Amino acid sequence: MAYTLNEKLAAFPPYTPSDEDPKLIHMDANECAMNLPADLVDRASKEVLGVQFHRYPDAYAKDLREAFAAFYGLSADCVTAGNGSDELIGLFISAFLMKGETFLTTEPDFSMYTFYPHLSEVPVVLVEKGEDLTLSAGSLIEQAKASNARLVLFSNPCNPTSVGLPRKDVLRIVEALPDTLVVVDEAYMDFWEEDQSVLGEVGAYDNLAVLKTCSKMGLAALRLGFAVTNPRLTQVLQTVKSVYNINTLTQRIATLVLREESALRNQIAKTIASRRALSVAVAAREKTFPGLLKLYPSCTNFLTLRMPDPKGFAGFLLSRGISVRYFPQLVRVTAGTTKENEAFMTALDLYLEGESSHA
Repeated sequence: MAYTLNEKLAAFPPYTPSDEDPKLIHMDANECAMNLPADLVDRASKEVLGVQFHRYPDAYAKDLREAFAAFYGLSADCVTAGNGSDELIGLFISAFLMKGETFLTTEPDFSMYTFYPHLSEVPVVLVEKGEDLTLSAGSLIEQAKASNARLVLFSNPCNPTSVGLPRKDVLRIVEALPDTLVVVDEAYMDFWEEDQSVLGEVGAYDNLAVLKTCSKMGLAALRLGFAVTNPRLTQVLQTVKSVYNINTLTQRIATLVLREESALRNQIAKTIASRRALSVAVAAREKTFPGLLKLYPSCTNFLTLRMPDPKGFAGFLLSRGISVRYFPQLVRVTAGTTKENEAFMTALDLYLEGESSHA
C-alpha cells in the first residue's frame, strides 16, 4: 500500500518565487533595486577569509544583534535574529499558540501569514480590508475579541497594498487586546517618511512584537530578519528558536553592513526617491486612463495598482522583459532604478493605449 499524504499537504499550493532570469527587469519581489556600494561589497567579501568554517555559528548572534540594535537605537536585549522574517513568523505561530487557539490576520496581506497556520493546523480568522485597502483598527479589535484570538499578525505598511496604518491605531489595537500577542511586521517601515513605527514601544507592552528585515535595504541575499520584543519575550524566542539559525557568513557580513549606517540610509533615501518618481509618473496615467488604472498611496518601496486584468497586464509586461507581482484585482510594482522605471512606464503606456483603443 502506497504512502498517502495527509489532507493539509495533499492540495497545498506551493509558493511561487519570482523568475530568476537575469535578463528580466525584476520589479516583482520588493528587493532593493541597488546593490551595496562597491567598497562595502569588497569589505564584505574579505569577511569570508576570517571565517572558521569548521566551527558552528554564534548561537545567539551577539555582534549582529548589537549592530542591528545600534542602527535602530534599541537594546540588544530586545532583539532576536531570524533566518529571514519567515522563520520568525513561523516561530511565533508554532510556539506562542496552543492547540485549538485562534490566529488572526488581515486580507489582503503577506501570504506567509496564512501559510504557517495551515501547516500547524491553527484556526485562522481573516479581517477583510475595505475598497480603499485601509485596515480598520476597530474592526480588527472587534473580530479579535469575538474569536478570542490569541495571536494577531499584520504588516504595516502592508504588503501587497502599500498602505500604512497610523501608529496611534496600531497602539490602540495593542492596548485593546492585552491578552493577545500582537505582532506587527514593519518590513517596509523604513520607507514611510512619517515616523509611524512602534519599534520603540516594545518595552512598554507585554503583548507587542515587531518584525524587521534587512532584505529591503539591500541585503536580501543574506535572508536575515529580526524580532523586537520586551526582554521577557526575547528570552522565550531565544529559547525556542533553532540553535544555530543564522550562519556565520550572514552574521559577519550583516554586522559589517549594519555598522555602515550612512550607506544604508543612502540606500533607503534612493529607494524613496525612486518610488516617488514612479508614483508621479503612474498618477499622471491614472488621470488619462481613469477606468483602466487606480494607484493607491504608497509608503513602501513599491506601488500597488488596481486594474481590470492584473494577470493580463503582468503577462504583457513579461513579454517585454519586465516581471511584476499580480493578485486578484491588484498589481504590485517594485520601485526600480531610473532606467527600470522608464522601461516600466514605456510598457505601461503601450498597454493602456492598447486597452483604451479596444474599449
